[in-house]
Amino acid sequence: MATVGWRELVHLPELGLHNVPAKIDTGARTSSLHGVVLDKFERDGAEYVRFAVDFERQHVRQVCEAVHVDRRGITSSNGETQFRYVIKTPLTIGKREFRAEISLADRSDMKFPMLIGRSALRRRFVVDSGHSWLQTPGLEVEKGYKP
Repeated sequence: MATVGWRELVHLPELGLHNVPAKIDTGARTSSLHGVVLDKFERDGAEYVRFAVDFERQHVRQVCEAVHVDRRGITSSNGETQFRYVIKTPLTIGKREFRAEISLADRSDMKFPMLIGRSALRRRFVVDSGHSWLQTPGLEVEKGYKP
């Protein structure tokens, strides 16, 4: 089983998102991505959601589309339940790629645009909370790196 640190760079290849700084959070069940829902639509009989992911540090806005899997109540760390769109898309951490459920949330006030929850980690990774960037070779030695 691979080991991840408390923060990692991850990839969402079908969404065209690469090197996304993510916080590893075993206290959260569902992974979440900073995304502002722009539109919900149907294509070939399947429901889709179009959303924007803003990377404020780089002044970049990436518009993505994904199959809309669900809309469900998700309890945030402050105890509030929010109804969020949930998508299912390939997620790559290190050399492992797998499909993960990811809720779209406003994470603009958070340090990391993505949070990886325990459902995505289960039976794939163990977490070493004393280290960072274990699945991102070379990055762990960069001093002062901030996502």
